[in-house]
Amino acid sequence: MAEHKHGSMDISEHEKTFNGFMKLATRTTIGILVALVLLTLING
Repeated sequence: MAEHKHGSMDISEHEKTFNGFMKLATRTTIGILVALVLLTLING
């Protein structure tokens, strides 16, 4: 088994994936909030 050295791993792909996930989660949350506001306005 390889010896692990803390801080030596390249995490650029992990950061890209996490940033993509956060963008998706943010956009989804905003979309749901907009839909709820529209439903509230339509139904009074």
